[in-house]
Amino acid sequence: MVQPNSTKRGSLSENQAAFLLLLPFLTVYALFLVYPFFRGIWISLHDWNLLEVAFNPAAKQFVGLSNYERVMWGRNIEWSLFSSPLAQLLGVIALLAAAWFAMRLQLSRVTAIALAIFGILLIVAPGFHPGPEGRWFSPRFWPTVGNTLLFVAWAVPGVTLSALVLAAALDRETRAMGILRTLFFISQVLSVTVVTLIWQIMFSPRQGLIANITEFFGGSPVVWLTDERFAMAAIVIATVWWSLGIAMILFLAGLQDISKDLKEAAELDSAIGVRAFWYITLPNLKRTITLVIVLQIILHFQVFGQSHLMTNGGPNDTTQVLVRYIYQTAFRDSELGRASAMAVFLFVIMGAFSILQFVIGREED
Repeated sequence: MVQPNSTKRGSLSENQAAFLLLLPFLTVYALFLVYPFFRGIWISLHDWNLLEVAFNPAAKQFVGLSNYERVMWGRNIEWSLFSSPLAQLLGVIALLAAAWFAMRLQLSRVTAIALAIFGILLIVAPGFHPGPEGRWFSPRFWPTVGNTLLFVAWAVPGVTLSALVLAAALDRETRAMGILRTLFFISQVLSVTVVTLIWQIMFSPRQGLIANITEFFGGSPVVWLTDERFAMAAIVIATVWWSLGIAMILFLAGLQDISKDLKEAAELDSAIGVRAFWYITLPNLKRTITLVIVLQIILHFQVFGQSHLMTNGGPNDTTQVLVRYIYQTAFRDSELGRASAMAVFLFVIMGAFSILQFVIGREED
């Protein structure tokens, strides 16, 4: 006699059924993400001329880590403490902050160690430089990395703070707020080509809105896109305007997830306005802030279109960013092995920043 709750022979378990349902996604993920990643590492270990290998697959030559050395190292490289004072000062500040907060028990041990490691890297890495009669093998690589880090250091806080302020201002259930949310989100759906065209016109010293406002108040128009002092700032401003939408929506979702009972209890304790935002809203947005920062870091390390279309990497390489340099190395110079080495370096940097941010932003149980 068959028991009513017995399973039939040949039926799938829950785990097997789940795996079969996930199999199409896993196949596509492995084919278009996992395989290209490891293929890129493999290419980075070869002297791989794009055009030669396209016609003769045997033209590639295994060179090991030579491409990484050509990109990141040089001849007669030395280390000194004051070769990059600003970055190394930030490293010292990070070390002191880690020690201070750890002693006051305001950071977990893991977070303090992560912050300390980040500070040590900031002190050590920028200290390397060519000595007498020395040079970098790729003299444009590290300045390009510096430009990319500078862009991320400006754009990520700009997007995060602007989106947070906008979300807090628009966190009301009225028709006007709904219209304003839509207006602020519209920029997110534009392509990078449209965005750069809009801001090229805005920054134009002849017909741009910014130049007209400057002249109205008696100033001289700034040539934003061809001035080394302002070109990167122009790209950052355009990027912040373009990237606000998703961050604002995420913050709005986080704000609406905060319990109304908690807000009412805060009002009874006279915590309103800025005090309520500081003591109630921000602590409850910790996970959302971490998510937004990590997403923005990953996104902005891959900046390409703004630099390529607005300034063409100029003037004098002051807005040359890493992805654009990788693109030029691979498709203009046909050095696919060296470009892949730089792409692996970019992946490691993005992963390190993301892990650091997750560790620092992790909530204690």
